[in-house]
Amino acid sequence: MLTRYVTWLVILAVLFIALERIVPWRRGQRLLRRELGQDVFWLVFNGYILSALFGSAFLGIESTLSRALSLVCGCVPEQLHLIGRLPLPLQVIVVLIAADFMEWLVHNALHRIDFLWRFHRVHHSITQMDWIGNFRFHWFEVIVYRSVKYLPLAALGARWEAVLIVAVFATAIGNLNHANLNVSFGPLRYVLNSPRMHIWHHDADRPGPGVNFGIVLSVWDWIFRTAYLPPDPGGPAALGFRRMDEVPTSLFMRFLVPFLNSRR
Repeated sequence: MLTRYVTWLVILAVLFIALERIVPWRRGQRLLRRELGQDVFWLVFNGYILSALFGSAFLGIESTLSRALSLVCGCVPEQLHLIGRLPLPLQVIVVLIAADFMEWLVHNALHRIDFLWRFHRVHHSITQMDWIGNFRFHWFEVIVYRSVKYLPLAALGARWEAVLIVAVFATAIGNLNHANLNVSFGPLRYVLNSPRMHIWHHDADRPGPGVNFGIVLSVWDWIFRTAYLPPDPGGPAALGFRRMDEVPTSLFMRFLVPFLNSRR
């Protein structure tokens, strides 16, 4: 499954590079921009290497969570197979909704809990938005996301094909949301996230913990009143986060700083 997913990553990369050149939203934004080299690294590391590098760690975390549930409920989540007998299209829909809601909860927490924000601000160090920014995130975020999602998704017992389809679709929407493309989905904006909506999540002057935490689906933000989509097709005056100048910008330090004092 990993090989097929990587193949789709390459296909999606080529597609969005072409679209941003053909129909860019911000026409003055250059392809060869500042920190593009870092983002290529994040793409390769987070998109291709991370699963192999941390594979044993992920298995260890999932095994621990599985044993914990077994002690409480008397069974491991994989034995439940809640949707294993459903047709594949229905499995895809259920996995997408369940996974996306868990990711919305995690993303919200990344903005509200100081310790988690130290890692997530790596992603918010983006100052020029394009598709490859979807992969600029600290590897610790993956551990948090996978740990939270493991039990409910394992309990669903979906076919691997359903999991792969959802993973590819989520990556495609994530690339789109960060892309330099003027897309809002019209009436479907109440269901799907979009570049017009997600750009405001990266507003450097956003109040409080922020807005638009949806990954694939925007419906959670509309339900929980964290949605923000002004009618003006423009975007924020600046991208980033407050006091961003206090955080080192080198690739090496972006790996280390989250583990250090937040003011250093």
